Amino acid sequence: MTPIRRIPRALGLDRFFRLIGPGVVTGAADDDPSGISTYSMAGARYGFELLWTAPFALPLMIAVQLICARIGLATGQGLASVLRDHYPRRLLWFATILLLVANTINIGADLAGMGAALELMTGIPDHLGVLLFAGVMAPVLIFASYPVIARALKWLTLGLLAYIAAAFFAHPVWPDVLRATILPTFEPGPDYLMTIVAILGTTISPYLFFWQANAEVEERRAAGRAEEPASPRAYRVAARDVTAGMTISQIIAFFIILTTGATLHRAGMHDIQTAAEAAKALEPLAGRWAEALFAFGLIGTGLLGVPVLAGSAALAVAEASGWPSGMNEPFQAAKRFYSVMAVSIVLGVVMAASEVSPIKLLFGAAVVNGVLAPPLILIVLLVGNNRRVMGERTNGKTLNVFGGLAAAVMAIAAIMMVVDAIR
Repeated sequence: MTPIRRIPRALGLDRFFRLIGPGVVTGAADDDPSGISTYSMAGARYGFELLWTAPFALPLMIAVQLICARIGLATGQGLASVLRDHYPRRLLWFATILLLVANTINIGADLAGMGAALELMTGIPDHLGVLLFAGVMAPVLIFASYPVIARALKWLTLGLLAYIAAAFFAHPVWPDVLRATILPTFEPGPDYLMTIVAILGTTISPYLFFWQANAEVEERRAAGRAEEPASPRAYRVAARDVTAGMTISQIIAFFIILTTGATLHRAGMHDIQTAAEAAKALEPLAGRWAEALFAFGLIGTGLLGVPVLAGSAALAVAEASGWPSGMNEPFQAAKRFYSVMAVSIVLGVVMAASEVSPIKLLFGAAVVNGVLAPPLILIVLLVGNNRRVMGERTNGKTLNVFGGLAAAVMAIAAIMMVVDAIR
């Protein structure tokens, strides 16, 4: 009898996830609890009207993240280190402080969302859930090595696929979906503008700029290639990886808006206040298990997003200060780096203790990101076009056009939102 052949290891899931680079992890981290809540609120309030934002934002976020990845590859440094070595300290600390403000708010919002999800699933009070998650994540981030963390983050990306299946179980009117995807619509009023700013802010988020550049550096260090100049192939791999990660991110965003539009908006639930209300979008797929599925997704993406938020904040401060840093460094060698990471999580816990609805807090964090992102995108463009920094790997015309468009669109949307709110 011919023996049954075993499936080669190269064809298994483990091999697939080993091939996933930092771009895909970054894209998945982009759909954190703040992203899920923002897209859910957009779909619940406006139905399919904002589906166009997903394909519109995709080339913009690819351009910005690819510039950041190329900075990491060309310099072998994170974004803050590059600013420290080549630009005035005022610009360095301006960028670092903007990042710290955005990340602290985002960490607090994500922890609050995770606590609310745990309460929904188990009945444990949300404030205790916040303390539990913070108490688990802080030591894991400090004492686990980067390859272990990266491997865990890659597996957590699978939890986001439920929204794709749920969209089909919700039976949307597909011609309406297609129309809303290719034909942008606009409504007067600050709420609509604020929602657009929140969608752009949670899609093109400041913390991802710093994380992407550092992740490329960490990936090369882990592979023992930190001292070698990045090869042309490394840039091609990064381009494919970033494009794949951002595409996955926007597919998920699209289907969250689609699912909530086809369920919550259709049912007249236009103003989501709680995690339980947001979870109803998954009822066509999961029935009575919808709350558990939503809670699992929110917690999973929080475990994915909070390390990226805390890590990018700590990396920026450590690099700006010239301290040893890196997720691969042992604690004794980078105490101050890990201390910043721990403090950022503690500040997030304090913020999560507010009485604001976690869903509203998550949405507010996205709005803050949308307001703070444009100046940081301009800084990224400045670095990416500096031949002294990038050598022959400066931005091409396409990256500059779409990166500049990202900064301009987000700045205009934020200004219009503020002006309209004042009126």
